[in-house]
Amino acid sequence: MASTDESISQSEVVPSPEEEHPVKAFGWAARDNSGNLSPFNFSRRSTGEEDVRFEVLYCGICHTDLHNIKNEWGISTYPLVPGHEIVGSVTEVGSKVEKFKVGDKVGVGCMVGACHSCSDCSNDLENYCPKYILTYGSLYHDGTVTYGGYSDTMVAGERYVVRIPENMPLDKVAPLLCAGITVYSPLKYYGLGEPGMHIGVVGLGGLGHVAVKFAKAFGCKVTVISTSPAKKEDAIEHLGADMFLVSRDEQEMQAVMGTMDGIIDTVSAVHPLPPLIGLLKSHGKLIMVGAPDRPLQLPVFPLLAGRKIVGGSTIGGMKETQEMIDFAAEQNVTPDIEVIPMDYVNTAIQRLARGDVRYRFVIDVGNTLAHTKP
Repeated sequence: MASTDESISQSEVVPSPEEEHPVKAFGWAARDNSGNLSPFNFSRRSTGEEDVRFEVLYCGICHTDLHNIKNEWGISTYPLVPGHEIVGSVTEVGSKVEKFKVGDKVGVGCMVGACHSCSDCSNDLENYCPKYILTYGSLYHDGTVTYGGYSDTMVAGERYVVRIPENMPLDKVAPLLCAGITVYSPLKYYGLGEPGMHIGVVGLGGLGHVAVKFAKAFGCKVTVISTSPAKKEDAIEHLGADMFLVSRDEQEMQAVMGTMDGIIDTVSAVHPLPPLIGLLKSHGKLIMVGAPDRPLQLPVFPLLAGRKIVGGSTIGGMKETQEMIDFAAEQNVTPDIEVIPMDYVNTAIQRLARGDVRYRFVIDVGNTLAHTKP
């Protein structure tokens, strides 16, 4: 058994976040579950032979950031640098990197690692790997904590970096790396992206508004389903939805029962599923991409009667994420954003908790982060 003196000396040599790696980094971090972020000095690993390093220019604020900052899922460790919708410009590449060069515009989304040996990894589904590594708040292969994009520099393995097409505005690309792939992937996997299909989108927030845009780009008829009548004009006039339903209006819902091929449900609050299942045609699919914090009630008989499916989906693998970005560039699919300076982030987090954003915050890291250094 180690003596007290030995234990103390061992604890003293544990490096601080600032000394853990050779490359100095600066960002904003949460130190506890108060929801408040503040300036934070830390470090990143040196550029490995398969790594891409880039200057962070923009980073989106995802609702997941809010959950993790406040430890609402009970898995957060502090200090925590959030951000998994990260875009920027390449500053250095490793000797074995083939797809990127200095100056390229690139992005990193929700993950930065996986086992690369399981069946999911072999099928370009790293997001379903049991050992996948999150962009922040996870342990990397070397045992150190991962830090996200509310920071000045980022480094990731080439496999986890996506190329941003030249015609895409970087600030608007950022939310696609989480919100975009979260709705694109189920539309593709469940066969709901075919022209002429009738697709419902439940919830018109950060995820929902991008789902509307992608479904329309696929040539679908799109109906937005919301509890808020005030969102009707924006859904139809601005986002291009074909119809709008107030989910609490039984007459409106009844009028379109059995007409939808599929529904993408983006709502993270507890809500009833039977009315949504009723909107589906026979063989229709209700796909959950929101994550309510309590179980939902799922009646079985309506599923049996129409051979209907309730499924789920989360982001996508790296191959599909690049496919999504390229499709968005071709079809001019971009999120609606509000660009903010770094020192506004705490106010933005509070507004996000109230749903006071249309529809996604993006931090202008490149122009505003350096000014916040103490």
